[in-house]
Amino acid sequence: MASRSEPFVPAAELPDRLRIVKRWHVGRWLAAAVILALLALIGRAFAQGQIEWAYVLRFFTVPAILSGVANTVVMSVLAMTLGIVLGVLFAIMRMSENPVLRGAALGYVWLFRGTPVILQLLLWFNLALVFPAIGVPGLFEARTVDVMTPFAAALLGLGINQGAYTSEVVRAGLIAVDAGQYEAAQAIGMTRLRSLRRIILPQAMRVILPPIGNEFISMIKLTSLASVIQYSEVLHNAENIYYANSRVIELLIVAGLWYLIIVSILTPFQMLLERRFARGAANKR
Repeated sequence: MASRSEPFVPAAELPDRLRIVKRWHVGRWLAAAVILALLALIGRAFAQGQIEWAYVLRFFTVPAILSGVANTVVMSVLAMTLGIVLGVLFAIMRMSENPVLRGAALGYVWLFRGTPVILQLLLWFNLALVFPAIGVPGLFEARTVDVMTPFAAALLGLGINQGAYTSEVVRAGLIAVDAGQYEAAQAIGMTRLRSLRRIILPQAMRVILPPIGNEFISMIKLTSLASVIQYSEVLHNAENIYYANSRVIELLIVAGLWYLIIVSILTPFQMLLERRFARGAANKR
Protein backbone atom coordinates (compact mmCIF):
# COMPACT_ATOMS: atom_id res chain seq x y z
CA MET A 1 0.00 0.00 0.00
CA ALA A 2 1.53 3.33 -1.06
CA SER A 3 2.21 5.83 1.74
CA ARG A 4 0.74 9.28 1.48
CA SER A 5 3.29 12.15 1.55
CA GLU A 6 2.89 14.61 4.41
CA PRO A 7 2.26 18.28 3.55
CA PHE A 8 5.15 20.71 4.16
CA VAL A 9 4.79 22.76 7.35
CA PRO A 10 7.01 25.86 7.90
CA ALA A 11 9.23 25.71 10.99
CA ALA A 12 7.48 28.77 12.51
CA GLU A 13 4.14 26.91 12.49
CA LEU A 14 5.43 23.75 14.17
CA PRO A 15 4.37 23.04 17.75
CA ASP A 16 6.91 23.85 20.46
CA ARG A 17 7.71 20.20 20.99
CA LEU A 18 8.66 19.88 17.30
CA ARG A 19 10.72 23.05 16.91
CA ILE A 20 14.28 22.74 15.57
CA VAL A 21 16.80 23.12 18.40
CA LYS A 22 20.35 24.26 17.55
CA ARG A 23 23.22 22.14 18.83
CA TRP A 24 25.46 23.66 21.46
CA HIS A 25 28.69 22.35 19.89
CA VAL A 26 30.28 21.79 23.29
CA GLY A 27 33.57 20.69 21.72
CA ARG A 28 33.98 24.00 19.86
CA TRP A 29 33.32 26.07 22.96
CA LEU A 30 35.68 23.92 25.02
CA ALA A 31 38.45 24.26 22.41
CA ALA A 32 37.92 28.05 22.27
CA ALA A 33 38.10 28.26 26.08
CA VAL A 34 41.35 26.27 26.16
CA ILE A 35 42.92 28.47 23.46
CA LEU A 36 41.90 31.68 25.25
CA ALA A 37 43.27 30.35 28.53
CA LEU A 38 46.60 29.48 26.90
CA LEU A 39 46.81 32.92 25.28
CA ALA A 40 46.08 34.54 28.64
CA LEU A 41 48.82 32.52 30.33
CA ILE A 42 51.34 33.37 27.60
CA GLY A 43 50.42 37.06 27.78
CA ARG A 44 50.75 37.04 31.56
CA ALA A 45 54.13 35.31 31.33
CA PHE A 46 55.47 37.97 28.97
CA ALA A 47 53.93 40.81 30.97
CA GLN A 48 55.35 39.61 34.29
CA GLY A 49 58.57 38.10 32.95
CA GLN A 50 61.98 39.69 33.26
CA ILE A 51 61.65 41.64 30.03
CA GLU A 52 62.49 45.32 29.92
CA TRP A 53 59.94 46.53 27.37
CA ALA A 54 61.46 50.01 27.52
CA TYR A 55 64.55 48.57 25.81
CA VAL A 56 62.38 47.02 23.10
CA LEU A 57 60.94 50.45 22.30
CA ARG A 58 64.33 52.09 22.61
CA PHE A 59 66.11 49.81 20.14
CA PHE A 60 63.19 49.26 17.78
CA THR A 61 64.19 52.13 15.48
CA VAL A 62 67.91 52.56 16.10
CA PRO A 63 69.97 53.03 12.89
CA ALA A 64 71.63 49.60 13.13
CA ILE A 65 68.26 47.81 13.28
CA LEU A 66 66.76 49.90 10.47
CA SER A 67 69.84 49.24 8.34
CA GLY A 68 69.43 45.53 9.02
CA VAL A 69 65.78 45.67 7.97
CA ALA A 70 66.75 47.36 4.70
CA ASN A 71 69.47 44.77 4.05
CA THR A 72 66.98 41.97 4.75
CA VAL A 73 64.52 43.32 2.18
CA VAL A 74 67.25 43.96 -0.42
CA MET A 75 68.72 40.48 -0.01
CA SER A 76 65.26 38.89 -0.21
CA VAL A 77 64.45 40.68 -3.47
CA LEU A 78 67.81 39.93 -5.11
CA ALA A 79 67.99 36.30 -3.97
CA MET A 80 64.41 35.69 -5.07
CA THR A 81 65.11 37.28 -8.47
CA LEU A 82 68.14 35.02 -8.93
CA GLY A 83 66.07 32.04 -7.79
CA ILE A 84 63.30 32.78 -10.31
CA VAL A 85 65.76 33.14 -13.20
CA LEU A 86 67.48 29.88 -12.30
CA GLY A 87 64.16 28.18 -11.61
CA VAL A 88 62.75 28.99 -15.05
CA LEU A 89 65.99 27.97 -16.76
CA PHE A 90 66.32 24.62 -15.01
CA ALA A 91 62.60 23.86 -15.32
CA ILE A 92 62.90 24.21 -19.10
CA MET A 93 66.07 22.09 -19.05
CA ARG A 94 64.25 19.45 -16.97
CA MET A 95 61.56 19.16 -19.65
CA SER A 96 64.08 19.06 -22.51
CA GLU A 97 64.45 16.00 -24.72
CA ASN A 98 68.23 16.35 -24.46
CA PRO A 99 69.37 13.82 -21.81
CA VAL A 100 72.40 15.94 -20.84
CA LEU A 101 70.29 19.03 -20.12
CA ARG A 102 67.68 16.96 -18.32
CA GLY A 103 70.34 15.21 -16.24
CA ALA A 104 72.01 18.51 -15.32
CA ALA A 105 68.68 19.92 -14.15
CA LEU A 106 67.94 16.81 -12.09
CA GLY A 107 71.40 16.99 -10.50
CA TYR A 108 70.99 20.67 -9.67
CA VAL A 109 67.63 20.11 -7.94
CA TRP A 110 68.92 17.01 -6.14
CA LEU A 111 72.04 18.74 -4.82
CA PHE A 112 70.63 22.06 -3.64
CA ARG A 113 67.38 20.70 -2.25
CA GLY A 114 69.18 17.86 -0.51
CA THR A 115 71.65 19.93 1.52
CA PRO A 116 70.86 22.48 4.27
CA VAL A 117 70.83 26.14 3.32
CA ILE A 118 73.13 27.05 6.20
CA LEU A 119 75.69 24.54 4.91
CA GLN A 120 75.55 26.07 1.44
CA LEU A 121 76.04 29.56 2.90
CA LEU A 122 79.12 28.41 4.81
CA LEU A 123 80.55 26.70 1.73
CA TRP A 124 80.16 29.81 -0.41
CA PHE A 125 81.62 32.05 2.31
CA ASN A 126 84.66 29.76 2.70
CA LEU A 127 85.16 29.17 -1.02
CA ALA A 128 88.64 30.75 -0.79
CA LEU A 129 89.83 27.66 1.06
CA VAL A 130 89.26 25.65 -2.13
CA PHE A 131 89.85 28.28 -4.82
CA PRO A 132 92.27 30.98 -3.60
CA ALA A 133 91.76 32.95 -6.82
CA ILE A 134 88.93 33.10 -9.35
CA GLY A 135 88.80 34.49 -12.87
CA VAL A 136 90.37 33.79 -16.24
CA PRO A 137 94.12 33.08 -15.94
CA GLY A 138 96.16 35.65 -17.81
CA LEU A 139 93.21 37.99 -18.33
CA PHE A 140 91.50 38.65 -15.05
CA GLU A 141 92.07 37.14 -11.64
CA ALA A 142 91.00 38.19 -8.17
CA ARG A 143 91.42 36.82 -4.72
CA THR A 144 88.36 34.81 -3.78
CA VAL A 145 88.43 36.16 -0.25
CA ASP A 146 87.95 39.67 -1.66
CA VAL A 147 85.16 38.65 -4.03
CA MET A 148 83.21 36.33 -1.72
CA THR A 149 82.00 38.96 0.73
CA PRO A 150 79.13 38.18 3.14
CA PHE A 151 76.76 39.88 0.68
CA ALA A 152 77.96 37.83 -2.30
CA ALA A 153 77.99 34.57 -0.33
CA ALA A 154 74.48 35.20 1.00
CA LEU A 155 73.16 36.11 -2.46
CA LEU A 156 74.64 33.00 -4.09
CA GLY A 157 73.71 30.68 -1.25
CA LEU A 158 70.11 31.83 -0.91
CA GLY A 159 69.48 32.50 -4.61
CA ILE A 160 70.88 29.24 -5.95
CA ASN A 161 69.09 27.23 -3.27
CA GLN A 162 65.84 29.02 -4.04
CA GLY A 163 66.29 28.27 -7.73
CA ALA A 164 66.11 24.54 -7.01
CA TYR A 165 62.71 24.91 -5.34
CA THR A 166 61.44 27.45 -7.86
CA SER A 167 62.31 25.14 -10.75
CA GLU A 168 59.88 22.54 -9.37
CA VAL A 169 57.17 25.20 -9.02
CA VAL A 170 57.72 26.36 -12.61
CA ARG A 171 57.78 22.79 -13.88
CA ALA A 172 54.47 22.10 -12.14
CA GLY A 173 53.01 25.17 -13.87
CA LEU A 174 54.28 24.04 -17.26
CA ILE A 175 52.87 20.56 -16.78
CA ALA A 176 49.50 22.06 -15.79
CA VAL A 177 49.10 23.60 -19.27
CA ASP A 178 47.07 21.36 -21.55
CA ALA A 179 49.19 19.24 -23.88
CA GLY A 180 47.10 20.50 -26.80
CA GLN A 181 48.71 23.92 -26.41
CA TYR A 182 52.14 22.41 -27.08
CA GLU A 183 50.81 20.54 -30.09
CA ALA A 184 49.06 23.63 -31.47
CA ALA A 185 52.29 25.65 -31.19
CA GLN A 186 54.21 22.99 -33.07
CA ALA A 187 51.48 22.79 -35.71
CA ILE A 188 51.91 26.46 -36.61
CA GLY A 189 55.69 26.08 -36.85
CA MET A 190 56.80 27.58 -33.54
CA THR A 191 60.08 26.43 -32.04
CA ARG A 192 59.98 24.93 -28.57
CA LEU A 193 61.53 27.98 -26.90
CA ARG A 194 59.28 30.41 -28.73
CA SER A 195 56.16 28.44 -27.85
CA LEU A 196 57.22 28.40 -24.21
CA ARG A 197 57.75 32.16 -24.21
CA ARG A 198 54.66 33.16 -26.18
CA ILE A 199 52.05 30.52 -25.30
CA ILE A 200 52.95 28.11 -22.49
CA LEU A 201 54.52 30.36 -19.85
CA PRO A 202 51.76 33.02 -19.94
CA GLN A 203 49.17 30.30 -19.28
CA ALA A 204 51.30 28.64 -16.62
CA MET A 205 51.66 31.86 -14.65
CA ARG A 206 48.32 31.39 -12.87
CA VAL A 207 49.76 28.20 -11.35
CA ILE A 208 53.27 29.54 -10.82
CA LEU A 209 52.76 32.99 -9.30
CA PRO A 210 50.84 32.17 -6.09
CA PRO A 211 53.46 29.68 -4.82
CA ILE A 212 56.23 32.07 -5.86
CA GLY A 213 54.63 34.75 -3.66
CA ASN A 214 54.67 32.30 -0.78
CA GLU A 215 58.31 31.45 -1.47
CA PHE A 216 59.19 35.16 -1.37
CA ILE A 217 57.65 35.50 2.09
CA SER A 218 59.65 32.46 3.17
CA MET A 219 62.78 34.09 1.76
CA ILE A 220 62.30 37.07 4.10
CA LYS A 221 62.70 34.75 7.07
CA LEU A 222 65.38 32.62 5.39
CA THR A 223 67.73 35.62 5.20
CA SER A 224 68.19 35.29 8.97
CA LEU A 225 70.47 32.31 8.27
CA ALA A 226 72.91 34.71 6.59
CA SER A 227 73.79 36.01 10.05
CA VAL A 228 76.15 33.01 10.41
CA ILE A 229 78.37 34.45 7.65
CA GLN A 230 78.26 37.98 9.11
CA TYR A 231 75.80 39.47 6.63
CA SER A 232 74.30 42.58 8.24
CA GLU A 233 70.62 41.68 8.16
CA VAL A 234 68.27 42.50 11.02
CA LEU A 235 69.00 39.46 13.20
CA HIS A 236 72.77 39.84 12.84
CA ASN A 237 72.61 43.51 13.84
CA ALA A 238 70.36 42.67 16.78
CA GLU A 239 72.92 40.08 17.90
CA ASN A 240 75.72 42.65 17.70
CA ILE A 241 73.76 44.98 19.96
CA TYR A 242 72.88 42.41 22.60
CA TYR A 243 76.49 41.17 22.68
CA ALA A 244 77.32 44.68 23.91
CA ASN A 245 74.46 45.35 26.35
CA SER A 246 73.37 41.78 27.27
CA ARG A 247 69.69 42.55 26.51
CA VAL A 248 69.29 39.30 24.60
CA ILE A 249 65.53 38.75 24.84
CA GLU A 250 64.68 42.38 24.22
CA LEU A 251 66.75 42.53 21.01
CA LEU A 252 65.42 39.18 19.80
CA ILE A 253 61.89 40.53 20.30
CA VAL A 254 62.85 43.60 18.25
CA ALA A 255 64.10 41.40 15.41
CA GLY A 256 61.03 39.17 15.60
CA LEU A 257 58.68 42.16 15.46
CA TRP A 258 60.39 43.49 12.35
CA TYR A 259 60.10 40.14 10.60
CA LEU A 260 56.40 40.06 11.49
CA ILE A 261 55.92 43.59 10.16
CA ILE A 262 57.61 42.82 6.83
CA VAL A 263 55.66 39.57 6.38
CA SER A 264 52.39 41.26 7.41
CA ILE A 265 52.92 43.94 4.75
CA LEU A 266 53.64 41.38 2.03
CA THR A 267 50.92 38.85 2.90
CA PRO A 268 47.96 40.95 1.63
CA PHE A 269 49.73 41.39 -1.73
CA GLN A 270 50.18 37.62 -1.94
CA MET A 271 46.50 37.08 -1.15
CA LEU A 272 45.44 39.58 -3.81
CA LEU A 273 47.70 37.86 -6.34
CA GLU A 274 46.26 34.44 -5.53
CA ARG A 275 42.70 35.77 -5.67
CA ARG A 276 43.27 37.42 -9.04
CA PHE A 277 44.70 34.34 -10.71
CA ALA A 278 42.15 32.05 -9.07
CA ARG A 279 39.41 34.28 -10.50
CA GLY A 280 40.98 34.00 -13.93
CA ALA A 281 40.93 30.22 -13.64
CA ALA A 282 37.30 30.27 -12.51
CA ASN A 283 36.30 32.46 -15.44
CA LYS A 284 37.71 29.86 -17.83
CA ARG A 285 35.31 27.29 -16.44
